[in-house]
Amino acid sequence: MSDVRHVLVLPDRDAAEDAVEALGERFGVREEPQLVRDALAGEDDAEDAQWLVVLRDEEGRLDAAELDAFAAEWDGWREEP
Repeated sequence: MSDVRHVLVLPDRDAAEDAVEALGERFGVREEPQLVRDALAGEDDAEDAQWLVVLRDEEGRLDAAELDAFAAEWDGWREEP
């Protein structure tokens, strides 16, 4: 069993929380994704933070292209591992 992770980068906390909720509905994600605040280098202002949604996908069920399109709905993107 491999430790496959997908990281979605989203512009703000609201988008990240909405995406987490939608992941379960759309992709049947059973394990709660991890939300991580990622302050941009050199920025202290919370407004300049991106939010990361980290998904574990040991079974390899999630399609990268579908996740790319999903993240784009919130003006985000999927980081390549």
